[in-house]
Amino acid sequence: MRRAVCPGSFDPITNGHIDIIARASKLYDVVHVAVMINKSKRGLFTVDERLAMIREVTEEFGNVEVEAFHGLLVDFCKERDIPAIVKGLRAVSDFDYELQMAQMNNGLSGVETLFVPTNPTYSFLSSSLVKEVATWGGDVSHLLPEPVHKRLVERLAES
Repeated sequence: MRRAVCPGSFDPITNGHIDIIARASKLYDVVHVAVMINKSKRGLFTVDERLAMIREVTEEFGNVEVEAFHGLLVDFCKERDIPAIVKGLRAVSDFDYELQMAQMNNGLSGVETLFVPTNPTYSFLSSSLVKEVATWGGDVSHLLPEPVHKRLVERLAES
């Protein structure tokens, strides 16, 4: 069975993330979406909320498994016998950082990293930017799956 992982914080998951996951789901039998747990960062959404949103918006693919992880991504891969990491690249600056990570991950465990160029529609998109624009009242509805947008608006209204 061909397996890959799409890692990230997904706070929140965007249409850019969904695009990469959808494309990976066509190439692999199982795609694991691994939500990073970073105890030093306080996200807008809890890890459990992110997991639930990702499961909801990736359900249609039928071959996506969603779970949280902390520690090294290569350990997550080893534990699940996942030989490949799929990462989206938005710009050359992403490549510089991601290449170093890919080389480190391969050196530590032999796990390969596949880079997928981001759909140009989402080349500027990041969760941080979406949160910032939404915080100031900007319309980000076209950048997020509808249920995620709804949760974002609700969460920001609570603040």
